[in-house]
Amino acid sequence: MSLDVSVVVPLFNEEESVPLLVEKVAEVMRASGKSWEMVVVDDGSRDATPQVLAKLAKKYKELRVVALRRNYGQATAMQAGFDTAQGAIVVTMDGDLQNDPQDIPALIARMEETGADIVSGWRKNRKDNAVTSNFPSRVANRLIAKLSGLKLHDLGCSLKAYRADMLSELKIYGELHRFIPVVAAQYGAKVEEMEVRHHARQFGSSKYGIDKTVRVMLDIIQLYFFQKFLHRPLHFFGYAGLVCLVPGGLFAAYLVVLKLFGDNIGGRPLLMLAVMLILMGVQLLGMGVLAELLVRIYHEPAGRKQYAVRN
Repeated sequence: MSLDVSVVVPLFNEEESVPLLVEKVAEVMRASGKSWEMVVVDDGSRDATPQVLAKLAKKYKELRVVALRRNYGQATAMQAGFDTAQGAIVVTMDGDLQNDPQDIPALIARMEETGADIVSGWRKNRKDNAVTSNFPSRVANRLIAKLSGLKLHDLGCSLKAYRADMLSELKIYGELHRFIPVVAAQYGAKVEEMEVRHHARQFGSSKYGIDKTVRVMLDIIQLYFFQKFLHRPLHFFGYAGLVCLVPGGLFAAYLVVLKLFGDNIGGRPLLMLAVMLILMGVQLLGMGVLAELLVRIYHEPAGRKQYAVRN
């Protein structure tokens, strides 16, 4: 049965937050007048979260619980929620009560007014730790905006609304759940942003630390590669290969000329540098050719298209 809205919540060890979260979401969605469901993905919680969810599922008929066998990470848990959701609009949020369910109707209204495929929340007044969360997030958002051209203030906000037909064309891996709007924008999705409320954590402790900054930086590199070179990897590896091969070849030619005039080049560091650059250039060009073959293997046998059609 198709529904108007699916609220997808991935969570891990949130036994204290879950009852209040489900109650608040149910209160807001029942007042909205739309048909809805709440898909909670338990990402291998080790506390009493599974037992709490089992009790809540008996109380709320709209609640659907997806229990993963182990802790896979937020991106995988979110993908499991997307695969389960039946709503025409999918709203995602965190399970720690820092996102406010009262913002859900406003996100949906903004989507309906603008015709956007994604409406992303902006936690303008964040209540997180300034050093481990706020500052790294601001830096990452500015870098991504510059690299991708998508001007969003807060990609890390989990409170977002998506059109389900757009989500069906995307698969998220690793830590890319933060960058769904950027990935979707590459396929022509219309992305809007609106301010949402943000609350301090009431129960437990944050699952994120300073190591999140390292992961985000690696994700940005991956995202840049996917955006620019996913369908033409030879351009990336080819450019890098030529940067090594051309100077390496010039150094080698220079040394050959010196050798012809009787100079001893065997002990010159320039010889080692020339050989190293030539080998690196050849290897990078070879990797580019292999990457091109992998791209074709990825798209052609399964009939995957390199484009998305809106209408």
